[in-house]
Amino acid sequence: METGRRTVAPRSSVALRPAPAWELSRILIGIAVVGILVYAYALRIAVGDVNPFDYFGYFTNLTGLIAAGVLIGTGFLGVSGRRAPSWLTLLRGLVTAYLIVVGVIYNVLVPGTGSAPPWVSVVLHVVFPVVVVLDWLLVGDRPRLPWRLLWLLLPYPVMWLIVVLLRGVTDGWVPYGFLLPERGPLSLLLHIVVLLAAVLLAGVLVWSASRFRGVWSAGRGIDRT
Repeated sequence: METGRRTVAPRSSVALRPAPAWELSRILIGIAVVGILVYAYALRIAVGDVNPFDYFGYFTNLTGLIAAGVLIGTGFLGVSGRRAPSWLTLLRGLVTAYLIVVGVIYNVLVPGTGSAPPWVSVVLHVVFPVVVVLDWLLVGDRPRLPWRLLWLLLPYPVMWLIVVLLRGVTDGWVPYGFLLPERGPLSLLLHIVVLLAAVLLAGVLVWSASRFRGVWSAGRGIDRT
């Protein structure tokens, strides 16, 4: 007579929940980034630059705020023992790809620009992107992202570009020099194509990484299919 046997999902098809300590770390990191963004904005207000559309017109600042919110939300769900919904995991993958682009473009093309204190720039352009990427790579609580959803990487940067370029031709403000209208349409088009291609390439890396289990996870398994 057979005794009851537990059916165990194959290793490759299960993602494990991270330890509560890491979920709490996600919350604290997200709150810290929000605090840094608020601090840097307060410095601008102190010198008379109160327009929030200028401050959050920077791709780094807006993306950092969104990514911090995603980390905080994911962390709170984990601490409470609830599973992150698929849309939140997808959003986490999207912001991970965007922060890869933030880190690469800032450190390769526009290092040292901006009016924020140097330590703020280092945190937002180096430390935070690295932490978010490591979180995605090492913590195995994310299911595989479907390739059919890769196109969802594009609406956010496209909308950001439209708003920024409209501001450039109306009030002359752009966050980055390579988007200045006076550089000419060919230069603008080239930079836009390169930026969107970089976003897609970063997305391919993030989507590919979702196919591999993290090396640090503990707790109940979740379906990775």
